[in-house]
Amino acid sequence: EALFSKLGLQHIPPELREATGEVEAAERGELPVLIEETDIKGIFHCHTNESDGKSTLEEMVAEARARGHKFFGLGDHSQAAAYARGLTPDRVEKQRKKVGALNKKLKNFTVFFGIESDILTDGSLDYTDDVLATFDYIVASVHSNFGLSQTAQTERIIKAIENPFTTILGHPTGRLLLTREAYKVDLLAVIDAAAENDVIIEINAHPQRLDLDWRFVKYARDKGALFSISPDAHHTSDFDFTRFGVGIARKGWLSKEHVINAMTIAKIKKILNRRRPK
Repeated sequence: EALFSKLGLQHIPPELREATGEVEAAERGELPVLIEETDIKGIFHCHTNESDGKSTLEEMVAEARARGHKFFGLGDHSQAAAYARGLTPDRVEKQRKKVGALNKKLKNFTVFFGIESDILTDGSLDYTDDVLATFDYIVASVHSNFGLSQTAQTERIIKAIENPFTTILGHPTGRLLLTREAYKVDLLAVIDAAAENDVIIEINAHPQRLDLDWRFVKYARDKGALFSISPDAHHTSDFDFTRFGVGIARKGWLSKEHVINAMTIAKIKKILNRRRPK
């Protein structure tokens, strides 16, 4: 810090030292106050043993509370993901009632009832609108037909983004590091559509994904997008992945006001409801 001060520069955090305009911003004193792990008040997009997770809802909620979180975002798989024991509509209703009962018991803590809905090949979301309307939030993700052309894949995802029930775009490129390349997609067009439609962009913090890649985070931020840092947790121990997402957010120039995980429950509810059909 003393060295930067001697040079007349604002201190440049190590994560920003990537030749992305940080020196010029430091000269102007315009570097952001980067988000910290301590800013995280809860996480979204978490699975339980109702789909392909290993921990129960109660265990996941207990872990969140033990870590000092203020909320927990449930996000099991939808019915199209049969390989992951995706929830049929009747199981969705049972889970909704279970979450409702939990929320009545818990004090100073909120369980958001969500789902990770598959984006079907034609760009529609899994489930009918009456089922989608029962969720507090919906993570829309591609889990199939990765081999579509770039044009078809881009149109598919943008159609899902334009669906008023879509709250968060999950792992935007579908990559699995060292296992599966990202599908062909015009990512800038997808980010533009998310920003224009007030859809939150996920930073999937699972170490196999790290998706959205940090190289695109600043672009999305500059377009006005908000972000969700999600560990894609399938077990209570996976909460630890959140820190990787914070690292990506920091490399992408994000402050806590850009990340819904750092917001109050009242602000989160307002954001989650801003696009839902009245």
